[in-house]
Amino acid sequence: MYSRIIKFPEDTSFFLFGPRGTGKSTWLKEKFSDALLFDLLKSSTFNSLLAEPDRLETMIPTGFKNWVILDEVQKIPALLNEVHRLIENRKLKFILTGSSARKLKKEDVNLLAGRAQTCFMHPLTAQELGQDFRLSHSLKYGHLPHTFNVKDPQKYLESYLTTYLKEEIQQEGLTRNLGAFHRFLEVASFSQGAIINFSEISRECSVHRKVVENYFTILEDLLIGVRLPVFTKKAKRKIVSHSKFYFFDVGVYQSLRPKGPLDSPEEIGGSALETLIFQEIRASNDALQQGYELFFWHTADHKEVDFVLYGEKGIKAIEVKATRKVTTKHLKGLRAFLEDYPMATAYLVYGGSEELYFDKINVIPVEKFLRTLPQIF
Repeated sequence: MYSRIIKFPEDTSFFLFGPRGTGKSTWLKEKFSDALLFDLLKSSTFNSLLAEPDRLETMIPTGFKNWVILDEVQKIPALLNEVHRLIENRKLKFILTGSSARKLKKEDVNLLAGRAQTCFMHPLTAQELGQDFRLSHSLKYGHLPHTFNVKDPQKYLESYLTTYLKEEIQQEGLTRNLGAFHRFLEVASFSQGAIINFSEISRECSVHRKVVENYFTILEDLLIGVRLPVFTKKAKRKIVSHSKFYFFDVGVYQSLRPKGPLDSPEEIGGSALETLIFQEIRASNDALQQGYELFFWHTADHKEVDFVLYGEKGIKAIEVKATRKVTTKHLKGLRAFLEDYPMATAYLVYGGSEELYFDKINVIPVEKFLRTLPQIF
């Protein structure tokens, strides 16, 4: 059991969102051992509350003062009306977990009108892993907690994806053609860290462009895919308009990405490293409530910065390179960004072992960057 770094409100209800397998239930049982837990993945609990959502009140003892947990609340969105009423009338505190935002995005779903904060749980971070963090393992298998305590992490990741296809996609009827969606997942893995080209993916999957756009939305709703928007604030240059795409965990990406004799290890390794940095940035930003908005920067003449963090604490530009030796060409994107945003702090994260400094650009080895990321924020 790893100690999770996550800030949460101690005196008000909150949502806790995160993909399946990130450790939400384990953390809640450890942190809130006195809470009253309703697991909506348990058939008897699900069926009882689905038939009569207002039955929830009768299942909570009179005078109960501890936390009430509704695990996987998106399974019965109507329960949120009851939660709202119980917060108001009985002053109860709820923790509402979810691994999908799809049903909760509907306009008529009660999201408690600001009476509950929103927190997120991501895969483990290098800091949370401590001495168990090994870069080689992270790049191959990612940071889902179970990959660190099973004998065969690869087999676990394969079954994880199968579970998502069966339990979320098929049972919820999110797509009629499961085979086409499975092909899409493989094709989408080639877009990891790249600007999304809907038309090209549509041709490769042999489905309509609109279907592809819906598939990407499904990945986002299930919290297993992320679209990263381009940074355009006070732009001085012509900027591309489309978003980049990432699967939420590098191990999931590696498991989906087909590999053949013509694939370049450098290309796959570069995407894996970029993914690892991105998931760590997202996790630390959310867990520590830093409040940064996340972007990338890409000009029409192909100047690029992988990640831009924008918030009240300033602007941070982060470029990721798998290379062990930094040359002038690796600094072009950051230097162009600093010309337009001289107030920014710039970092080049690379595969070498020394910290270096080029004017305003801090060059940091991957492992040090990951272990000290909260301090960099």
